[in-house]
Amino acid sequence: MKNLITLISGLIFGLGLIISGMADPAKVQNFLDPFGSWDPSLIFVMGGAIAITMPGFWLAVRRPYPFFDNVFHLPTHKSIDARLISGSAIFGIGWGFGGVCPGPAVTAVPIAANGTLVFVVTMIIGMFLAKYFGNLVDRLDAHA
Repeated sequence: MKNLITLISGLIFGLGLIISGMADPAKVQNFLDPFGSWDPSLIFVMGGAIAITMPGFWLAVRRPYPFFDNVFHLPTHKSIDARLISGSAIFGIGWGFGGVCPGPAVTAVPIAANGTLVFVVTMIIGMFLAKYFGNLVDRLDAHA
């Protein structure tokens, strides 16, 4: 049942990304260009997502456990460190250059949006490199 719900949730999320235009790199790049051909329509997409997610999280964490697991898997690391700042900067730069963030990029692969396949391949390579270098930094910190 857990896998079925995960699949349905992913399909709904992907469909929402396609309908909202988030899977179109040109639309996202226009949103990120306030001094050029700015397209503010994605503000409504983000506002709608926040309006649904905030009460959903508020209700969810009041339950003793999730519907399909024994515990909630919430982030516990709350400090702002160099890894968080550098990762956020790299993510933002990639989003700005690519015009799409990872979720919409994966969604756009089957609809063959321009440049999406290259973005997804380089994103996956970047994820492996980040994991490798992150583990390397952790090992160096442990020996220091």
